[in-house]
Amino acid sequence: MKKSIFTILVFLIIIASAKAQTLENKITHAFENFSKTEQLKYATISFSVLNAANGDLIFANNQNVGVAPASTLKTVTSATALALLGEDYTFKTEIAYTGEILNGVLNGNIIIKGGGDPTLGSSRWDQTKKPQILNKILFALQQKGIKIINGNVIAEVSNWDTQSLPIGWVWEDIGNYYGAGTSQLCWGENLFELSFTPGKVVGSDVKINSLKEVYPFLNITNELKTGENGSGDHVFAYSAPYTSEIYLRGTYGKDLKKEIGVSLPDPALAMAYDVADFLAKNGFQTKPTAAAKTKGIQKDLKPLTTITSPSLKEIVYWLNKKSINLFAEQLVRTIGWKFGKNASITEGVTAIQKFWKDKGIDIASLNIVDGSGLSPQNRITTLTMTKVLYLAKKENWFDSYFLSFPIYNDLHMKSGTIADVLGYSGYVNSAGKTPLCFSIIINNYNGSSSAMRQKMFALLDSLK
Repeated sequence: MKKSIFTILVFLIIIASAKAQTLENKITHAFENFSKTEQLKYATISFSVLNAANGDLIFANNQNVGVAPASTLKTVTSATALALLGEDYTFKTEIAYTGEILNGVLNGNIIIKGGGDPTLGSSRWDQTKKPQILNKILFALQQKGIKIINGNVIAEVSNWDTQSLPIGWVWEDIGNYYGAGTSQLCWGENLFELSFTPGKVVGSDVKINSLKEVYPFLNITNELKTGENGSGDHVFAYSAPYTSEIYLRGTYGKDLKKEIGVSLPDPALAMAYDVADFLAKNGFQTKPTAAAKTKGIQKDLKPLTTITSPSLKEIVYWLNKKSINLFAEQLVRTIGWKFGKNASITEGVTAIQKFWKDKGIDIASLNIVDGSGLSPQNRITTLTMTKVLYLAKKENWFDSYFLSFPIYNDLHMKSGTIADVLGYSGYVNSAGKTPLCFSIIINNYNGSSSAMRQKMFALLDSLK
């Protein structure tokens, strides 16, 4: 009987080994063909594949070489946030007032105390949309019997420092919607949108359709020119945190019909302004003045209401599905706030590295400066990234994490793209086959990104 069991076990081991060998050969052959492409002549290719069931390395090329990960880094950031904060974690924004209420008159200020909520004013959820938030604040004032405000609407953001942008973000990015800076008090994903009418002749001026929705404290200089038909969106906004000046440069295709997102230099001020303006339009006899404070915490606050964000698992869903840089960086700062010394981006990155070091990962292989991957200074190895994916699969929050991965080429994987960088990291779960986690990142390829992407998809087909 014992001999029979031993024979069966040996047989199963041989079969498993043969399958692994077959898979490894399949990937190796596909990689050899892939690496011969002319687009990769001067590129660095880092590719790691692990068995997602036991963590064994199945295939690797330059697996310990640090490469710029672009947005594939969000897989690490979101996993860390789910692990440290919990998938049901919510952000709180406190609405309060100072002073006294006498006969319906508030002799004091309305205080909006930020809690780092990246969803406040976002249109991705019904409960977070700007009208919902504004009406909730109005209702809270009405319930308190306040009709007149002799004071300001103040955005309280003194718990976070003023370094809203991560190290290494480039000037060409930070004025655009995807380069929106962080804030203790976010508003509408820290961006606003503009629509345009191109000129009739290539090279002629592009007109902004309406500036009514632009905040009065912003000054936009429009230097856009009309591009050729089919040239698309080459609009770049240039601004800096807390400035009032925004420059629009580049071209807008003659046949293009698209709104362009521009980052808000001071989202806390924008929210304070919108709240003040909304209250003035809804029966308040005294128009409060919007203001923003970064120092000097308001004391003796009296609560009016609390605004609660969607759960972290819902935030992570959109973070990875739509690759929202702001969401990633807000989580980095929150991790620094809760598990580090302060809410700085640097402290958040340090806390992330410490978390994975405690899991056995060498932090030298996780040499990062932000959480979104937008900085070209980031360096991570694909082996480390696949280890994170493997370790995540063991956690009780994994289902929420996995659900957030987009589907490309019939695979659940997060993409990453910045200049001359293209990457994918994710999971392969084919029925009856070895479950895999993988990461492939290419730096310094040449030629078309769409052509490079199709070649990568062909390589990743070997994992299926």
